Amino acid sequence: EVQLVESGGGTAQAGGSLRLSCLASGFAFDDFDIGWFRQAPGKEREEVSHIRSSTNSTYYADSVKGRFTISSDNAKKTVYLQMNSLKPEDTAIYYCNARVYYVDYWGKGTLVTVSS
Repeated sequence: EVQLVESGGGTAQAGGSLRLSCLASGFAFDDFDIGWFRQAPGKEREEVSHIRSSTNSTYYADSVKGRFTISSDNAKKTVYLQMNSLKPEDTAIYYCNARVYYVDYWGKGTLVTVSS
């Protein structure tokens, strides 16, 4: 059974930093895209970033390039999202996502609030 458990959300001031973690289990961690989506109030869910450990390939949405960094620890089966230079518009619920054999799996989400 695929399971994704997020941690690390919270509140930060604009310009500050937070790090999110996603502990994955139930699938071959290295071989699939794992990443983060976010959903702000009244907006659609959007992809933020993802990584495939086997190739170290990454993707970032334009809105977070240069500010967010995704990484993975294969031994811990954990994906991290380091968020720097946070902006109020980064406020959202952040969901860990894994696409395993073309099926999307989701964590329960963690709230990130950035105050101005």
